[in-house]
Amino acid sequence: MRYQIRHALVQYAADTILEDVNFEVHDKEKIAIVGRNGCGKTTLLKLIAGDIEMSNLDSDEECGITMAGKQQIGFLRQISFTDGDITVEEEIKKTFAPVFACEARMKEIEEQLHAGENQELFYEYDNLQKQMEALRGYTWRQDMEIIFQQFGFLLEDLKRPIGTFSGGQQTKIAFIKLLLSRPDIMLLDEPTNHLDLPTIEWLEGYLKSYDKAVIIVSHDRMFLDRIIDVTYEIEYHRIKRYPGNYSAFMKRKEEDLIKQEKDYEEQQKEIKRLTEWIEKWKNTPTKVAATRSKRMAIEHMVKIEKPRRFDTKTFHAMFTPRIESYTEVISAKNLSIGYEEELSKVSFQLRKGDRVAVLGENGKGKSTLLKTLVGMLEPLGGTFTFGQNVEWGYFDQQRAVVNDADPEQTVLDNFWEEYPKLLREEVRSSLGSFMFSQEEVLKKMGQLSGGEKVRLALCKMFQTKPNLLILDEPTNHMDMIGKEALEQMLKGFPGTVLFVSHDRYFINQVATGILEFGKEQVKQYQGTYEEYLQEKAKQENRFADNKSGTGKTGSGKSSGTENMVNVRGVTGTGCRQKNGQEPTLQDVFDKKTYYNPGKIKSRLTRQLEKYETQLAESEQKAAELKMQLMDPALATDYEKLMELQSQLDAEERQQESLLERMMETETELADFD
Repeated sequence: MRYQIRHALVQYAADTILEDVNFEVHDKEKIAIVGRNGCGKTTLLKLIAGDIEMSNLDSDEECGITMAGKQQIGFLRQISFTDGDITVEEEIKKTFAPVFACEARMKEIEEQLHAGENQELFYEYDNLQKQMEALRGYTWRQDMEIIFQQFGFLLEDLKRPIGTFSGGQQTKIAFIKLLLSRPDIMLLDEPTNHLDLPTIEWLEGYLKSYDKAVIIVSHDRMFLDRIIDVTYEIEYHRIKRYPGNYSAFMKRKEEDLIKQEKDYEEQQKEIKRLTEWIEKWKNTPTKVAATRSKRMAIEHMVKIEKPRRFDTKTFHAMFTPRIESYTEVISAKNLSIGYEEELSKVSFQLRKGDRVAVLGENGKGKSTLLKTLVGMLEPLGGTFTFGQNVEWGYFDQQRAVVNDADPEQTVLDNFWEEYPKLLREEVRSSLGSFMFSQEEVLKKMGQLSGGEKVRLALCKMFQTKPNLLILDEPTNHMDMIGKEALEQMLKGFPGTVLFVSHDRYFINQVATGILEFGKEQVKQYQGTYEEYLQEKAKQENRFADNKSGTGKTGSGKSSGTENMVNVRGVTGTGCRQKNGQEPTLQDVFDKKTYYNPGKIKSRLTRQLEKYETQLAESEQKAAELKMQLMDPALATDYEKLMELQSQLDAEERQQESLLERMMETETELADFD
């Protein structure tokens, strides 16, 4: 066990934040801490980091914090850098101070050994070499530059003064320093905020393979599902451990609640039965012993706590647009977007009822597109038009959180100021639907959390009853329950939605189409996020097949199982798909294709052998690429290293695809045995 908290109590003044906390970290565990906004998740991270202390340290209870040896704990704190004039490289190199100390001592020993042999110096030098390997000291520059670029920076940015970067970029640099420091226990508070999808996906792989412990507070459900081994939930000031990722936790929590409700009801029935028996016979002399026995049975019962349902309080606003738009909502053709220079050129169609997610790397122009559509920026070229009767509402999470309202103004007055014609009851009703009820409407603007500011901004936008919602990162600062509520609102919304988000689970739940800002062009995809990913995977496989020579030949023949079909257990050949759908049994007969088990089994066997050969070739190529990555001659050729890593990633994806095809083929072959 790396780390343990026992029976901790955390209070601020008279307010209890956490109560009777028992928390453990084992070996390489990847742990999630989940719960509603304000439940104490960040407080627990601060307790682990040593920023705050337990409130019951002086009590007689068996409480405290223990660690296995000296554990280095790394925490991404929201602080600015003290010296804005030094370069990014100088700031990041502070992380490698132990490496540089090892190097310096090794050079001293080398000079001393030139004067004569010394067995003790040899031992020390050998230990320093092992320490350098453990610190990844021989590849520190390579690691720094690869991770730096993965976060969207250019190598030349390393030479820029750190003060020239925005607050969000400085947070990324602090994150890079934390990753490079490789602590024994890494604490991450909302690590995916402000990261684009490619960076989030890279971070998933990095953390999953990280050889030490990681503790994450995040509202990104898909991120947690792909990384986490253990989930701790904080609810009603207490914490409970669940094995598995977020989805497993939710399933287990529901099961536990159902069992607790059942056990509680059964125990209450038993207590009632025993109590009624005692009341009936307590004055009967012959029943005294039995009465006493039953009373003791009640007293010695381990009382089951009455279960409390999940804390699911959230906003529940549903509204109908003021008017209905026509079918064509937005039409953009060669729309050039940017500030002084073009970031991207966009062409897309948005129709009534569409819910289109805008995806892509940071800096490609996703938010810029939305700002251009709502008139905050002028287009640099091309055209776009709104359809008839389109009335849009715009939400920008950056403007929502960085609110310039009077900090002493109440929520009620702030909303009323924007809609002065509404009656007080109407204002309170609108705010109440977004969880600003009773005394909450009198809360001052300066006291609002990020999530509360987002809810207020959404409430104001929905008050106009638009038929087109243009949303820029609407789920940032929202907890899980809030995200699920917004998902349901948007899925039930009768109008049209265009939104930017990096929350893949949210995208998968809401989107009916994708507008992707790629490296070379902006492309529109129809269908859900899962269908978009499948299409992207097919494109990558086709590209890989063409490169390896396994694609379609000039004669029009196709490798693979494209010409095979299995309809209700009947397998045939020569029957192609129609309109992207699997052929029906009638299609098979219309083509006069006949069921020949021997021929089909032979074809499947050859296909399986082909996949096995391709897999072996891919594994051999991947091994060669790994050897090239370890070549000392390439240690400073970062462009080549990035290229080799990209090729290795492509080979690994190709292997996954081949394994899936092999499993499908083996399944079909099993039907003939």
